[in-house]
Amino acid sequence: MQLKHVVAPFGEVNVYPQTDGALNVVATILMVPDIEGARVGLALDGSASMKKMYGISGVVSGFFASAAMAQNVVAPVARSMVGYLANFSVTGKVDLIYWACGAAGELIEHLGSFGAVELEQIDISGPKIPWGTGTQLLPPVQFFMEQYQNAPAHGVKQPAGICLIVTDGVIEDLDAVKECCFRYALEVSDGTKPFLKFLLIGVGKEIDEQQLVDLDNMFEGSVIRDRHGWEVDLWDYQVAADIQILEQIFKEFVSEGVIVTPYGRILNDLGEVCEEYNFGVPALMRFTLPEGSKSFTLEFSGGSVTQDLSSVLP
Repeated sequence: MQLKHVVAPFGEVNVYPQTDGALNVVATILMVPDIEGARVGLALDGSASMKKMYGISGVVSGFFASAAMAQNVVAPVARSMVGYLANFSVTGKVDLIYWACGAAGELIEHLGSFGAVELEQIDISGPKIPWGTGTQLLPPVQFFMEQYQNAPAHGVKQPAGICLIVTDGVIEDLDAVKECCFRYALEVSDGTKPFLKFLLIGVGKEIDEQQLVDLDNMFEGSVIRDRHGWEVDLWDYQVAADIQILEQIFKEFVSEGVIVTPYGRILNDLGEVCEEYNFGVPALMRFTLPEGSKSFTLEFSGGSVTQDLSSVLP
């Protein structure tokens, strides 16, 4: 179970209750990712339910024109994200598409590849093809798989492609997406396909957050590994309302090999030492808390931080 609200400097905290009551915890320290040679894509939701977010009121009569004016909140966010994501792209550009278009939400509109300056000249007000009346995730997933199929395969720790997909609704083809991604992960494992990381970002009040969690956890315990022995995990998710800084998008892109401070230790809420890092605190920490733990504290040279876990406990 992933915590929705983590305290700085943590990027992501996952808690896995064990049968004996203990808690296995995997926590990351938020960092600017060290990513090289990746292709980067951004998929914006083109379903009809997004119209208001693009500044389209839907009111035909001019009688209500002034009252019906809506603000386009997608365009500035998209431009900001492209400006940030382009820093990690091998081409210096981001492939931009609309998805969930068409009668069944199965169509995609590819706008092209843009850097931050180029995107300023592009109108981001929704798809030119029909708005969607369904939300099918498989088409954009397959689009990026095909688009980046010839990208260099560096392994899980250096993804060949990073694909952000923004959605505001319920995913209608979740099982098909899982089946496709499981097959693709096996191809990553045997080296025939490059590793891609998909980041699903939920916006608005209509998202089914459990679906986002299901995708994020679909490879948990699957033992599919790349040729370097790293677990192949294609998915991560974030709820837009919880994003405070853009670095949170890459909260899973950290390594146990990166040391963030020379010494530290993990304490449970009784002050008992559960893990000690005598050779440095890694950016990716794995530790176990005893039964009854409600929080943990990371003590390090110069300070400490406590993370509450009660929101994911019975």
